[in-house]
Amino acid sequence: MKKFLLVPDSFKGTMSSAAICAVMRSAILHHFPAAEVVSIPVADGGEGSVDAFLSALGGQKINVRAQGPLGEEIDSFYGVLPDHTAVIEMAACAGLPLVYGRMQPSKTTTYGVGQLMRHALASGCRKIIVGLGGSATNDLGSGAAAALGVRFLDAQGQVFLPTGGTLGRIASIDMSALESALLGAEITTMCDIDNPLYGERGAAYVFGPQKGADADMVRFLDAQLRAAAEVIRTQLGRDIAELPGAGAAGGMGGGMVAFLGSRLQPGIETVLDTVRFDALLRGADLVLTGEGRLDSQTLGGKVVAGVARRAKKQRVPVLAIVGEIGDNIGAIYEQGVSAIFSINRAPVDFSISKHHSAENLAIALDNLMRFLRALPEKEE
Repeated sequence: MKKFLLVPDSFKGTMSSAAICAVMRSAILHHFPAAEVVSIPVADGGEGSVDAFLSALGGQKINVRAQGPLGEEIDSFYGVLPDHTAVIEMAACAGLPLVYGRMQPSKTTTYGVGQLMRHALASGCRKIIVGLGGSATNDLGSGAAAALGVRFLDAQGQVFLPTGGTLGRIASIDMSALESALLGAEITTMCDIDNPLYGERGAAYVFGPQKGADADMVRFLDAQLRAAAEVIRTQLGRDIAELPGAGAAGGMGGGMVAFLGSRLQPGIETVLDTVRFDALLRGADLVLTGEGRLDSQTLGGKVVAGVARRAKKQRVPVLAIVGEIGDNIGAIYEQGVSAIFSINRAPVDFSISKHHSAENLAIALDNLMRFLRALPEKEE
């Protein structure tokens, strides 16, 4: 074994992707000290996405002041990769942790996200990756669009900054002052859900309660999204109501498409494209991936499935190292996973096993490497 690629998702509630990579790398090099080990930490677009990209590719974190979800000025940041791609996680200035104890989805804004994008554009970045996840907002991304020059006007022709509770006031949308630098920029939005903008599977109904919305507020927010989507359809000619992923981050998935011309792409596909995974696969003997629980949802485009599909094209075997193996996962083998191993050594509850995740992972990897080392060397 001469080359290993490590591309695990985080084990939610226990270990980050970077921490998992570190444990895997240590075990591999203990048994194959001359091996090349390429670590690619993965994040889903939410908190930790910038650090994951910087850890995988290098670059620098840019610290800036931006508007927080309730309008206050806060310390925020984004990342710039060596090729001058900017990586922005919306949670850095519109995330739930910023409003704990004062959650108000009808009043929160994504304006700060647009400020980060504007700063990146002014710094010369012409490719921007925006990660959606962990939002405290339900404003359709209108705040971010406003920070980049989009003007929202009410029935009286007055410009205002929409929030989740005032989207229904939008009577017209003026795109004429949109940041000129956006015209030559490529914007990719990381989005790992396929929820439409509104309705029972939409932004308000599915994600509103975790942002502090009660049943009445959920219905109100949903109506606001419906009204704004109709204005977008009639004035901008873009129907985002049923667009898969439009409901992400309080409708920001839809707003990124409607206002900024972004494309929505699964987070793992964005990561793999950015790190040039297909090129890294050349000459690899084995890919190690994984997640906390592998189940039928994994097939919908999560990390393991995304990695496996690409590795399969180049006939590189893939091992999935997971915390728990769910039912009905047979189809994952067809997508390119060679085998699945659980790190858990005993049938104990997650409340207990989570405290031993690093230890269990290290033992599992040690055993796997011992087995691989015992295999006869392939003849060149």
